Amino acid sequence: MLMPMEMREIERVVALALVEDAPWGDLTSQVLVPADAMASAELVAREEGVMSGGEVFEAAMRLTDASVMVNLLVDEGARFAKGDVLATVNGSARSILQAERVALNFVQRMAGIATLTASFVKAVEGTTARIVDTRKTTPGLRAFERYAVRCGGGRNHRYSLSDAVMAKDNHLAVLGSGVTAALMAAKKALPHTVHVEVEVDRLEQIEAVLAGGADTVMLDNFSLDDMRAGVAQIAGRALVEASGGVKLEQVRAIAETGVDVISVGALTHSVRALDLGLDFA
Repeated sequence: MLMPMEMREIERVVALALVEDAPWGDLTSQVLVPADAMASAELVAREEGVMSGGEVFEAAMRLTDASVMVNLLVDEGARFAKGDVLATVNGSARSILQAERVALNFVQRMAGIATLTASFVKAVEGTTARIVDTRKTTPGLRAFERYAVRCGGGRNHRYSLSDAVMAKDNHLAVLGSGVTAALMAAKKALPHTVHVEVEVDRLEQIEAVLAGGADTVMLDNFSLDDMRAGVAQIAGRALVEASGGVKLEQVRAIAETGVDVISVGALTHSVRALDLGLDFA
């Protein structure tokens, strides 16, 4: 089941975007479009993809003008073809024109993330690896972008620094040879519900991390041979995550090494917005 976004978060972020885009209204529409003009428009896919962001699109219209009616025609997470109508919009022409860019910006980016994620998920079908996102998200848009990953069939990593312990290379550099003792002390101090993950960049670091009680070991920028060796060395004592510049063309080979999780920053930090358009009738 797809975990939805909270409407209050949608409205909070969309309201900020609307103010940013039209702080004193839409000057062009105010001087060119009659106040009583009505319009109908269709959200059309100009390329195939996976739907995400319908509620956000609708919120941009509704928060601009509560009388604008949006009919979403494609479910979140569903595939669509080039030329498909994803939603219809009816109401004040001024209001639709004012909301258009913000509504499109959100749904284009979110559908782009969902579509790219679906490609990664499909590439690892038949393996035990799950595709997850990272914290490399657009500031302020994390909830939207992580939801889009879920629409594409991916999973979410920790939401923020407050959600889990994740010791990365710079943490280990500070700890030096004291990593095992530091992890053991942390495990004693933390509630039993808190997950502890540690990043390593070479095989020699694994035993010290496991001795400290890590729940997940992240193999960062490992070669495929070293990844296989790392999975064998860990031998089920912790979950194994692969990370580091993962590309679509290599993700299948990474999954076949036996890792449990593959984290892909590109799902959010390098994604291309999908080509969707709002066509007026």
